[in-house]
Amino acid sequence: MPQLSSPVERVHRSFLAAMAEFRDEGRGDVGDDTMISKELREFADRWPTREGFAEYVGWLRAQALEDSPRPEGFVPSTTLWWIEDDDYLGRVAIRHRLTPHLFEVGGHIGYDVRPSARRRGHATAMLRAALSVAHGLGIASALVTCDASNVASRKVIEANRGTFDDQRGEKLRFWVPTT
Repeated sequence: MPQLSSPVERVHRSFLAAMAEFRDEGRGDVGDDTMISKELREFADRWPTREGFAEYVGWLRAQALEDSPRPEGFVPSTTLWWIEDDDYLGRVAIRHRLTPHLFEVGGHIGYDVRPSARRRGHATAMLRAALSVAHGLGIASALVTCDASNVASRKVIEANRGTFDDQRGEKLRFWVPTT
């Protein structure tokens, strides 16, 4: 049964396959501002080696710490992977607080499910499991956004008791209770 986990090195092979799937669907392009795309551009050349992957895992874990270096405008973020045995199925990132930009379009929680694992309920279960982690970080109600055209993501948010707030540009904004 899949579960949330801190990033771990044992899913290395499966993680590489998942990133190849994301790249095959066009992620990683300069115009794509998603978490996966940014990390594909920044880290993909280091992921194939055990050492490079271990550094990436360490970097991800460190991003949850308040004093870790990060780009201007970025906040501490807890990244958790949705894994089953040694299979990487997806990931969720919980931003510890909102900046003005995150309040508009990014929200507290972002998630991705690898293409070959979609349409099996993973995103709904992953978000549900992440809500208690968000609560533990002091987030009573998490802002979760999705593209207006992403019907599947909207259903995931609504299945987790997300209440529609408004639409800003192409982004739908929902507030999801964490308890």
